[in-house]
Amino acid sequence: MAKPLPPLSLYIHTPWCVRKCPYCDFNSHEPQSQTLPEAAYLDALLKDLDGDLALAAGREIHTIFIGGGTPSLLSPAFYQRLFKEIQRRLAFSSTIEITLEANPGTTEQERFIGYREAGINRLSLGTQSFQPAQLEALGRIHGAGDAISAVGQARAAGFDNINIDLMHGLPGQTPELALADIDQALALKPDHLSWYQLTLEPNTAFHSQPPVLPEEEALWDIQEMGHQRLEQAGFSRYEISAYATRGRQSRHNLNYWQFGDYLGIGAGAHGKLTAIDSDGQWHIERRWKTRQPEAYLRRADDPRGFLAGKQPISLDELPLEFAMNALRLTEGVKLSTWSAHTGQAKEVLLARLQSALKKGLLMEMPEKLRASPQGLLFLNELLAMISDE
Repeated sequence: MAKPLPPLSLYIHTPWCVRKCPYCDFNSHEPQSQTLPEAAYLDALLKDLDGDLALAAGREIHTIFIGGGTPSLLSPAFYQRLFKEIQRRLAFSSTIEITLEANPGTTEQERFIGYREAGINRLSLGTQSFQPAQLEALGRIHGAGDAISAVGQARAAGFDNINIDLMHGLPGQTPELALADIDQALALKPDHLSWYQLTLEPNTAFHSQPPVLPEEEALWDIQEMGHQRLEQAGFSRYEISAYATRGRQSRHNLNYWQFGDYLGIGAGAHGKLTAIDSDGQWHIERRWKTRQPEAYLRRADDPRGFLAGKQPISLDELPLEFAMNALRLTEGVKLSTWSAHTGQAKEVLLARLQSALKKGLLMEMPEKLRASPQGLLFLNELLAMISDE
């Protein structure tokens, strides 16, 4: 009997933004003209997908995530045509989750209606803050009123699964301002909240010209009080930076964190695919596509296709690759997930965890891989120990 492969998702990247935010290290680019090349990009995405269909091997797609950049810059008609064509090529689960990232400064009622008609059933609104000074410091193009209006418009358009992205540890932010952001978000009754700390990433404007951020003690206060406020409001923390109401966890992100597979199409998109050969050996590979939008569009007529690179994950690297994702989940994962998603006996993983277990960074659970509360606080140190074993 053939071994089952991990669940399969699809990631679609949209590389354009109205303006590049100073903290952003994603593959996002300000467009060279006011009119985006929607038709050309749609054709390229479908050709990109066609080149990867053999990797899907007839598997069902459980989730789709459209990230960016700013996917809401593209029209509803673009997504309606895109998903019509994708469904001709891939089988969708009957309960498929399809998420679109949206910037509150680029949305309106009719666009939300069109996105919903295209089959998109989950929205992730990049709000980041409701405070004018913080939004200005972050280079956002929207105001607090835009974010509030966007949630109402999305609800009216029929969206019943909405995430709000919030950041904390922002320039000039006090614990009181951070809690005010959470309270305003909660007042909008979202189904999911992504609440993560601003970090100064390489190759960003903030990295080369760092803003003044809150002191370490204030950051700890923000995190502690914020966690309490969200839990009191009925949001369960299921990942380091993710909170959800009952049954509203991001299924797409859960597939990443549980080491599932995903196709990646679009400029700079990444994928992870598993194959099992005729001898029953597992082969896991990471793949990535041409990054620059103009170069990506030119690849549509290039016999080399869109692939920019690929890298197999060696057996020695697998424990760390798996742990980097699984240990972000506050409840961890069943150890059986390791075998089901890597083809390796759980003893291979357990051998790499001994030092971390002895230091109390992992929970002593015979059937589960789960970071202790201390391990969640010092996840990088925990992963370094697994890497060094």
